[in-house]
Amino acid sequence: MKKVALRASKLSKWFGEGEAKTFAVRDISFEAYAGEILFIVGPSGSGKTTLLSMISGILEPNSGEVWVGESDLWKLTSNQLANFRLNKIGFVFQDFHLFPRLTTAENVAIPLILRRVNWAEAVDTARKYLDIVGLKNKADLPPMKLSGGEQQRVAIARAIAAQPDILIFDEPTASLDGDTGRKILEFIRAEILNPNRCIIIVTHDSRIFEYADAMMKMEDGKLIEIERLANEK
Repeated sequence: MKKVALRASKLSKWFGEGEAKTFAVRDISFEAYAGEILFIVGPSGSGKTTLLSMISGILEPNSGEVWVGESDLWKLTSNQLANFRLNKIGFVFQDFHLFPRLTTAENVAIPLILRRVNWAEAVDTARKYLDIVGLKNKADLPPMKLSGGEQQRVAIARAIAAQPDILIFDEPTASLDGDTGRKILEFIRAEILNPNRCIIIVTHDSRIFEYADAMMKMEDGKLIEIERLANEK
């Protein structure tokens, strides 16, 4: 039996009150499993980003629960929640959010430094993660000297540096051509996914749907369906 990495139960988020009340997410329940890649898809405005923010400990829901392991996420103290975000979850943003004044290795070292690893040790460890993503020889370059696909890999290396149980990608191929996007997904599946890690990907890109183990479809803030896929990659 596969391990449940994350379970959301009856999650809702709304803004405004009375006649102005608008639901961004309405009564969504689902499970994400370790060792699998779950895609969350749907048109713009369907609530995907709001849902991501709630399950990653950024935005508190108005109702519902998020369970990660034995922890009810939104019953944690502020310090416990900050610790969860630092140690249990990795986030690869659509625009990568790399710091232009830092080297590639220094960018990857950031989550380690936040965990109070000393600078030299953190950067040395970061080089090892850059080796994992195939960029060992680019460690001392600034991000602006890298291609879009290489910057994506730097963002992945930074996200996995803290060894998170859950890794979330927000539109990972939005700024990449089709061939580079597919190579990134092949790399994620071959090198980043493991039996103890759950990967959640929000995307509009139908070119990469074949890499999903499960597909969760949203529309107007609601869960339309969850489809389990037989992925042979």
